[in-house]
Amino acid sequence: MTDHTQTLDKGMPGAIPGTKKKRKGPPLSVAAWKQFVSVAKPYWLGDERKRAWLMLGLLIVLMLVETKLAVMLNNQAGEMTSALAGRERDRFWTSVQACLIVLAFAVPIYAFYYYMRDLFANQWRRWLTRSFLDGYLNGRKYYELGSNREIDNPDQRISEDVNTFTGRSIHFMLIFLGSVMQLVAFSAVLWSISHVLVGVLVAYALLGTVIALYVFGNPLIHLNFWQLRREADFRFSLIRLRENAESIAFYGGEAQERAHIDTRFNKVIHNFSRLIKKQRALNLFQRTFSQLTLVLPFVILADAVLSGQLEVGRAVQAAGAFTAVLAAVGVIVDNFESLSRFVAGIGRLQTLSSHVLPDPLAKNPCDGQSRITRTPGEHLELESVTLCPPQSDRVLIKDLNLTLKPGDALLITGDSGCGKSSLLRAIAGLWHKGSGVIHHPPREDFFFLPQQPYLQPGTLRSQLIYPSTSTSLSDAQLIEILEQVHLPYLAGRVGGLDAVLDWEKLLSIGEQQRLAFGRVLVHAPSIVILDEATSALDSANESALYKRLRDQGTTLVSVAHRAGVLRHHTHVLWLTGDGAWEVHAAADYQFDMTALPRGQASRSAAQATSFCASSLANRSISAARMES
Repeated sequence: MTDHTQTLDKGMPGAIPGTKKKRKGPPLSVAAWKQFVSVAKPYWLGDERKRAWLMLGLLIVLMLVETKLAVMLNNQAGEMTSALAGRERDRFWTSVQACLIVLAFAVPIYAFYYYMRDLFANQWRRWLTRSFLDGYLNGRKYYELGSNREIDNPDQRISEDVNTFTGRSIHFMLIFLGSVMQLVAFSAVLWSISHVLVGVLVAYALLGTVIALYVFGNPLIHLNFWQLRREADFRFSLIRLRENAESIAFYGGEAQERAHIDTRFNKVIHNFSRLIKKQRALNLFQRTFSQLTLVLPFVILADAVLSGQLEVGRAVQAAGAFTAVLAAVGVIVDNFESLSRFVAGIGRLQTLSSHVLPDPLAKNPCDGQSRITRTPGEHLELESVTLCPPQSDRVLIKDLNLTLKPGDALLITGDSGCGKSSLLRAIAGLWHKGSGVIHHPPREDFFFLPQQPYLQPGTLRSQLIYPSTSTSLSDAQLIEILEQVHLPYLAGRVGGLDAVLDWEKLLSIGEQQRLAFGRVLVHAPSIVILDEATSALDSANESALYKRLRDQGTTLVSVAHRAGVLRHHTHVLWLTGDGAWEVHAAADYQFDMTALPRGQASRSAAQATSFCASSLANRSISAARMES
């Protein structure tokens, strides 16, 4: 999108059209054309380019044949009219026979042309949607876009805007190509009948196009752009209500949710009211523009017909040619409503494309910004890591140095909002803003357990082996894993490992967290990161699951607040606030400890950069509180 679009989203995400800072869709201009090309070009130059150009060539051939048949039908219409006017029976029936022969070819070609057009649009949509999904999911762009206020409703842009883009692109491409063919074919007919009529036609079409572009152009595109966004926001508010139904029901928050939904819906209605008022004026203009063509050619040719210089049939033929050529020249006027919606949607899709499908030749927008570097390593090590939230300069953690050897277990604790979960996101590669280096083993050696486990639609087996789609473990082994996480009767209760149910509603949060531990046992990673992953469990279950992981020699990184988990960890990273931190041996740490005064810690931060359980079993290491 343009620069003023970005400014609005950052400063006024709820702005209403008509205010000083308005987000506008691109006008019918070179900028809009460039946006279209940037989205469309990969398909026409990509791996399916041969099929794309072949289908386009076939459609052009069908259009040429259809245009030729249309000219022949127009000529026969004039011939029949002249035969009737002259009372020439044989001439009339010969013309009728010719019309029927032409129609015998025209009808199937017409049907096949529209079938090929829709098939082409469907294939383009399939290719473009897959490309967007690849870019959206690869590199975790879907996660990064969650904090990007410039991109609203990326799901709608992929599901609906891509469909509209491909269908409308093919539609308008063929309309313009067909208009050129129609213009050439019927202009020759018109020129042979009346030069004056051609001149009037050109002037009339140019006048109508200029009025449509400059009077109705930008306002309609702008309003259509906002209508797309308002509709998406309204739909998202309904989705949010459905996804958080239980929490809202417990709170009794129906009135507030209704007020929020009504606000979104009122914006939809308000914008649409403005849109239909502008559309009313356009409809009046379009109707007047098209209806005058029923009279104009006959008025110009009336003297020639009445004086006997021109047959009545030739006048009818000229009127048909005039209408066809005017439709070709005035294609923008006739299709301006749908064209304005199409251009408004291009901007939304191009903005998403620039984020999930970046130009490899374009400069990385993160160049010049301070970012945490990630490099492969034998074990997890944080070297002078300073962490900031996305789109914020607040320092959560400053100059953190830490090394986890195999078998270590680190507990991260601190007050709410100090950056515990944020540090886990940085370790997992989700957050990058800051500085320093994170050395890490291969991605497959990590497994992350959030507080709220994700349960996908599918079988109980798929829940247990997620994120894998298959496993070498037998059903008996999977059942045994369920027993190890204290869910011994779950498979029998739901109907076996292949049962398909609504797992989020069926299982309690505690059962979901135990099932998530089962995933760890299925995949047997070397490092497990737990973000309050046992918050809904009782102490006995929590202790048993942690002990299971420790007995396997798994390296743990945990965020927790309960003292009972201390015995399952070898070290504690205490985030004391304002970017400062301290490291302690778990055996010497107490949850009610007070941060040491600056400069009075027992050991320096440099001494806390490397540790393991054997060297710290009986001594405490506390890092100096760092200046923020």
